[in-house]
Amino acid sequence: MRWKRKRALREALESLLKSAGYQIRAYSSAEEFLRYELFEDVACLVLDVRLQGIDGLALQRRMSERRMRVPIVFITAQLDSHGQLQSQALHSGAVAFLHKPFGDEELINAVKRACERHRK
Repeated sequence: MRWKRKRALREALESLLKSAGYQIRAYSSAEEFLRYELFEDVACLVLDVRLQGIDGLALQRRMSERRMRVPIVFITAQLDSHGQLQSQALHSGAVAFLHKPFGDEELINAVKRACERHRK
């Protein structure tokens, strides 16, 4: 059931970002994303902390190890009362760390900042 909600959220985010003018490519897992070979075309990655298989923070580490310079906007519903997940993600280079539920503008602004970072 949880994965159905994840798919619905992925589709909603995809629709929102397309309506804001972004070209979107959605992936169902970190493993699927890692199989994509044109990383230089990826200006921003909106990444959930909790994923089936490789989790979001592990994907961030793997990307760093592979020198894949893709700005990340993390999203999560996971409780992080001490801010450890957020701190780890931001310290490792994430552009933003948004807690669900977040507003449309909050996400769009974070993606905009990430895309600007990618262009530099």
